Amino acid sequence: MEKTEDNVARIYYTIGEVAHMFNVNTSLIRFWEKEFDIIQPKKNKKGNRLFTQKDVDNFHLIFNLVKERGYTLKGAREKLKKNPEDSIREYEIIKSLNKIEEFLLGVKKELER
Repeated sequence: MEKTEDNVARIYYTIGEVAHMFNVNTSLIRFWEKEFDIIQPKKNKKGNRLFTQKDVDNFHLIFNLVKERGYTLKGAREKLKKNPEDSIREYEIIKSLNKIEEFLLGVKKELER
């Protein structure tokens, strides 16, 4: 779960904050919102998008499929519709492996000192 400086979980994230999390333009966030029905931001009276943690988690899935694994938008949409549990499980496994890799690289760095 994404945390702020205060270490408090956020209820809503702005489109700019979400774009910053993924190092992408806000236009890509708006585009993915239109392309994937699992992204359902709330809108305030001004029409600003407010994304929940669930939306951010879904962006992680989409980002992983499209940007990291090379799926087309159509392929990612189909994978998420047909078997979302598999996509979530695969993403969680990749996230765990990345944490292990970070840890091991840190250990290697310490041993080289």
